[in-house]
Formats: sequence, structure tokens, C-alpha cells
Amino acid sequence: MKIRFYNAKILQTHENHTFSVLDGELWVEGQKITFVGTANEAAGRKPPCWEREFDVQGNLLMPGFKDAHTHTPMTFLRSFADDLPLKEWLHQKVFPKEALLTKEAEYWFSLLGIMEYLTSGITSGFDMYFLTKAVTKAVADSGFRMVQTSGVNDFASSPEEMEEEYWYVNELCDRTSYLVGFHAEYTTSLEKMRSVAAVAEKLKSPVWFHNAETKQEVEDCKKRYGMTPTQLAEELQMFNHGGGGYHCIWLEEDDFEIFKQRGLTVVTNPASNLKLASGICPVKRLVDEGISVAVGTDGPASNNCLDMFREMFLVAALAKVREMDAKCVAAEEVLYMATAGGAQAMGLFDCDGLAEGKCADIIIIDLEQPNMQPQHNIVKNLVYSGSKQNVKMTMVDGRILYEDGKFDIGFAPEEIYRRAAEFAGKL
Repeated sequence: MKIRFYNAKILQTHENHTFSVLDGELWVEGQKITFVGTANEAAGRKPPCWEREFDVQGNLLMPGFKDAHTHTPMTFLRSFADDLPLKEWLHQKVFPKEALLTKEAEYWFSLLGIMEYLTSGITSGFDMYFLTKAVTKAVADSGFRMVQTSGVNDFASSPEEMEEEYWYVNELCDRTSYLVGFHAEYTTSLEKMRSVAAVAEKLKSPVWFHNAETKQEVEDCKKRYGMTPTQLAEELQMFNHGGGGYHCIWLEEDDFEIFKQRGLTVVTNPASNLKLASGICPVKRLVDEGISVAVGTDGPASNNCLDMFREMFLVAALAKVREMDAKCVAAEEVLYMATAGGAQAMGLFDCDGLAEGKCADIIIIDLEQPNMQPQHNIVKNLVYSGSKQNVKMTMVDGRILYEDGKFDIGFAPEEIYRRAAEFAGKL
């Protein structure tokens, strides 16, 4: 589709993790952005025959958020297993119910999660789950964009299945991709971890896993292997092609050095970490040492919502409290993590900003809301006072999937709610 967005403020991303705002217009042709510039610059170009001309009315066009760690189908466990520590939450509540999941159920739970992403301005997610093909089908059918990684562990999936999923997902469509991963050191045998490393080397893939989420996890790993999860993964040569870890709250000195030397990324998940009392990620030190950081929500069972505005505020606020330094981890840095940082972690280098040739993954933020006024600094408003209520439109791959409270994802919301409720009831 050929769409002209005009009368817009356009958020432009810069390599030094800063942003600027351009008054002008943006053109989308098919799946790509073909022009970004002022109205005068646009007037000097020959426009195509527009299928839609979208008056943005002075609101903000910006790149969509990238949810860099989530478990989308866990919508069925939202508000089911709350107020418990991680180990009890996983082993007594989550794992037993997940064992009952079917592909059909997971498909509808994934569609429900995708709806929530769109209302939060999230244009792509980095999903770890099993029954991967059900999630992939929901992504392909709805028009969303998703990078998936395996949750291989001793109870579900295998390195062989992971390799088969790798080829299936990466070849299905342009909006689905797959990277090698495993659930965590504490759920995966050494033999399986070695097999995961071998698959990653064969496929030349980055490796991702839950890492140093709790202090107990790190201490138990050191008792088993004499080293931290990060050091164990390095010894197994898992990071030969990059990757990173989810959470990374309890990193030790050598872990920071491994992340720096290997160019790895930390994905912080502040809301989930608070709710499970796991701890606060050392974001300031990561930033200061040049380690890449992205932002994730974690799953809807541990968060319980998929809301990047809340995550951004918590990333900034918790860093300041942890360091007792109100100046550290500025809003610009956090917004970069939630957009370009996530895209780079996921390998979505064509989705990291609004520029000619980039993928048309775009959202419109309603600035004519009380929480966005006055406009002293739009970036700070987004991070410190922004809300899902400000998301007017979410476009993925050049297609508008959500606009002014209405969805275009192949199903009516009522049908998704009904089917998800039916399957959740059975489980």
C-alpha cells in the first residue's frame, strides 16, 4: 500500500543514542519507507499515486517499540499465579499448566498477546516458547513481526527440534525469524547445553537464554560448575556468534567482561523482576561500560501486562534508585533501548528507525493528550509520562494493524477473547 503521512512530527534516531524531531512528512510504499523530510523537500519530489493520505495533525511518528523478551502465549496464565517467588511460581504453577497446552490453544493465546502489543505501540517481539509453529502461525496470520528463540530445556523441546524450527520459521515469511536459545542453565543439562552450542555453531546463530535472573540461580550454578551461567556459556563457546541474556541482574565481574568482549546484549525486564522480587538490573554500569541494553516485558504471566511505556519508566527510575543518582540513565538512553536497542538485539537492523529504505514499522503518538503537554521535551514525555492511551496507530511492514482502537489482524477482537477464554477454561 502507498501511504503519505503528512503534517507530522517525525522522531529521528541517531547513532549516539540521541533523537531529534523533524516537522514534515513520511512516505510508505509497500513494506518500506521511501521518503522522510520536510514539506518543502517533499514538494520537490514526484509522488506516487497515493492509496491513502494520512493527516497526522501534528502528532508524532516514531519507530515502533521492540519488546526484546517475552513469552506471548502465556496470556492464558495472566493473574493466575501471582504473588510467588520465581522458583515456586515456575515449578508449582507455570510448568504444570504449560504441559497441558495444545497448538490450537497456543495459537489463540498468541493472537491475544499480539493485540496487546499493538495497543502498546510494539511492532515486534522477541519470543521464547515451545510449540513454536503455533506462535509463528499467529504472527504470520495477523501481520505482526516476531523473532523467536527456543526454550529448550530438560522438560520440553530438544536441540534437534530447535534446528528444525530454525529453518521453518526463518523461511516462512519476511516477518518471522528465529535465533538459537535455551531456557536457562538451571533447567537444562550440561549435555543439552553442549548440543545447543553445537547447533548455534552449525547455524552461525547468536544464543539467548535467561541469565542471572536471581541470586540463587547464580549461586547454584557456581556450586554445580564452579562458575556463573555467563562464564559457563562462554566456556561452552555459545557466544561465538553473539547473543545475550534476559534479566542479567546478578552479573559478576568476569561476566561484565565477557559481555563486553563478545558484544553481547542484556535485555532488562524491570516490571517482571520487581513482581517476582528478583532484583534490579545494573543498567547504569552496563551503559557506562558500553554494553548494549534492550528492554523486554517478559511474559504476561509474570508482568502481567505487555506495556513498554511502563517498562521504560521503570528502567529509568530503578536505575536512579539503585545508584542513588537522579542523573544516571537519561530518558534518551532508555528510549533508544526500547526501540533501536531492541531491534539490534533481535537482528532487525532494517527496523531500528525511520529513514528511507527502512521497514515501515511505525506508530503514531497522540500528543494532544494531557499527559503529553506541554511539549518541553517529547522524548522525556514518552519515557516519563507516556501511556498506551497515546498510541493512535500501529503499522507493521507497511500495514496498519491498529488504529484508533480498531484492529485489522484477520479476526474480530470478540472472537479472539472468546476462543482464548474457552481454552484457558479447559486448562
